[in-house]
Amino acid sequence: MADKLTEIMAWKRREIAPLLRPVAESELSRLDQSRPRPPGFASRLRRADGGLAVIAEIKRRSPSAGDIKAGASALDQARRYESAGADALSILTDEKYFGGTLEDLREVTNWFRSGPAPAARPCLRKDFMVHPLQVVQAREAGASAILIIVRALDDEEIKTLAGAARAAGLDALFEIHNEPDLARALAHGATIIGVNNRDLAVFRTDLALSERLIPQFPRHVTAVSESGIHTGADAARVRAAGAHAILVGEALMKAADPSALITDFRGPASRPRVGV
Repeated sequence: MADKLTEIMAWKRREIAPLLRPVAESELSRLDQSRPRPPGFASRLRRADGGLAVIAEIKRRSPSAGDIKAGASALDQARRYESAGADALSILTDEKYFGGTLEDLREVTNWFRSGPAPAARPCLRKDFMVHPLQVVQAREAGASAILIIVRALDDEEIKTLAGAARAAGLDALFEIHNEPDLARALAHGATIIGVNNRDLAVFRTDLALSERLIPQFPRHVTAVSESGIHTGADAARVRAAGAHAILVGEALMKAADPSALITDFRGPASRPRVGV
């Protein structure tokens, strides 16, 4: 199978090419100051009760699963997740491969902003980020965080995206898949690191990846396990490895009762975290 991540990244660069323009950090800082402050993403990923934080993802389809919930309303799904007690949301904004749009993110964050503050959930813009213009879009659409896929970017691109996120008042979730990715993420000052249990080159999933990598994280880093988590037993595995949070899309999109599944994911509140 061809390297799917390379294919997707090549497409993303072509897709945004007509929109590209220089984006200075001063522009991002002004944007941050002029827009309503989004709810904090990082602060929601370490629960006071010791349970796993759940980042619930809105994802209509994927290259690995095909259609998951074709035609689903992002706003309806966000309402279900908020009611179910999700700690944060991840919203796919890539249309070609995942069936999402930037308007999905905007619609959901506008709804959260119009409701009571305690009900608001931070939203991650889940997309293949390559340029600070996408950070501008994320901040304008009300996101609280962006995704930085370490293996898909060179060091200068990572540095630029991370700096743009800071200037715009956004958190950054650094996504890794192996030890070299982890070393690079830490070198760029990552404080939230997600292990993608799915190899984006061939879309094979293995929870053992989180079990291997998360214990290597420094203790100050918030650990997220992503992909391949469908049951409470799956969640318990990555939690035992030291995950503070999990990011779940397919299982929650298909769940008849997201609340019951999120409760199952969190499990007992007293299990210790390992790490270095």
